[in-house]
Amino acid sequence: MQARRAPRLRAASNANDENKTTTTTTRLTRAKAAALSTGAAASKLSTTTTTTAVPNNRKRAALGDVSNVVKAEARGADENKKAGGKKTAGSKIALSTKAAAANGVTKQTRSTKAAPIKNVGSAEELKKNGSGVMAPKTRKRVAAITAANSKAKKEVVENDAPTTTAAAAVATKTKVAAVQAVAPKASAEVEPSHATKKVRTKEPAARLPHNDLDDEDADDPLMVSEYVNEIFDYLRELEPATQPNPDYMDHQDDLQWKMRGILVDWLIEVHTRFRLLPETLFLAVNIVDRFLSSKVVMLDKLQLVGVTAMFIAAKYEEVFSPHVQYFRHVADDGFTEEEILRAERFVLSTLDYNLSYPNPMNFLRRISKADQYDFQTRTVAKYLMEISLLDHRFMEFMPSHVAAAAMYLSRMMLERGSWDADLVHYSDYTEEQVLPVFRLMIDYLARPVKHEAFFKKYASKKFMKASIHARQWAKRNAKAHGVEITAEPVEEDSR
Repeated sequence: MQARRAPRLRAASNANDENKTTTTTTRLTRAKAAALSTGAAASKLSTTTTTTAVPNNRKRAALGDVSNVVKAEARGADENKKAGGKKTAGSKIALSTKAAAANGVTKQTRSTKAAPIKNVGSAEELKKNGSGVMAPKTRKRVAAITAANSKAKKEVVENDAPTTTAAAAVATKTKVAAVQAVAPKASAEVEPSHATKKVRTKEPAARLPHNDLDDEDADDPLMVSEYVNEIFDYLRELEPATQPNPDYMDHQDDLQWKMRGILVDWLIEVHTRFRLLPETLFLAVNIVDRFLSSKVVMLDKLQLVGVTAMFIAAKYEEVFSPHVQYFRHVADDGFTEEEILRAERFVLSTLDYNLSYPNPMNFLRRISKADQYDFQTRTVAKYLMEISLLDHRFMEFMPSHVAAAAMYLSRMMLERGSWDADLVHYSDYTEEQVLPVFRLMIDYLARPVKHEAFFKKYASKKFMKASIHARQWAKRNAKAHGVEITAEPVEEDSR
């Protein structure tokens, strides 16, 4: 019988493996193992060597072969564990092969000499060795400094009596000097300050006896009548946080209120062309105003801010938002898609990604409950609410205030009755509180048409020709409600 030949050595390779390895192994037979165990043929020791070969035609990964590093660390850890040794600080991982402890064979390894252990007592040695070990004295000193700094900060914030320790006094002076040094740099960027805003604060509306209309929706889970009061209370709390600075145009060197009105009129045209939701338009204009309240924008970038704001608002409000290429197209290819996406990131970072804007449409729907959801009244009220987007004088009023005034004027135009207790409760505004915004709306309607896209939108049959009828009514009744129309429109006046 022919003797069975030992199988040939095959190199283990995988064409699809990124970290391609070539393993060369010498087969160890039983006879050789027995000879090695007796020590007769110790000089004929076989070794197992693993080499890593990187083909010249293969591109290396961007961060290198991370898997090889991990495997090397794992092999070093296994070797130390089996050898019974401990890993010392400052030592390097030895490049060695896996020990064959099963048959008692010890194999030659190639390793570097471990560095001696040092006491890391200074920051210079800590940086040199690269270890995270700190001496006990260093830890105590750092803890003492940290405690002193935290104590000084606490005393400064709470405005307590002057500190007695010298360390706290020095820390206080250093903090004041740092604030004074940073203050000139911070003033270069225009930040909206609620202290400088001319925000209209309202007194709570008088609680009159009213009908509980939410009780009728108790069986409808979509109306969430159990939580509707808490939801709208929360929205009213958000209104001051998302309100822009009404005087931000004072910080804009190249812009005027008239230019903002032209931009918003164009955004209304884009909004109509894409057939977007009303909430998208209100949010887009709010993003524009809040961004201009914080940043100084050149005239040639104003349209880019408007397109980006509409793009962000559509993503936030719409189920299916238009692609960025459509926004590039409506801007007459004045900006590339990359510029719009880069502007999107910059605008969102400026606003701290806060898009929780309490939309006036939400408050209008809430008031419509007390109006029996009259379609005609709500359609005219939508037109009146969008006036607040074009005229900057409405910027100092809250969205809920604008929605209440729009419903109040719409009901007056259509002769739907007085502002009763139910409307006061569900709008949270009395008739006296609504009058300032009410007069501003009449003032805008009685002037000549300045925003063509906005006027044509609501002059169609779809919106019951609300813009035509509302302007005719305002011209007839402006003087009766104490509104005096000046010769020049407000938006034509210079800043």
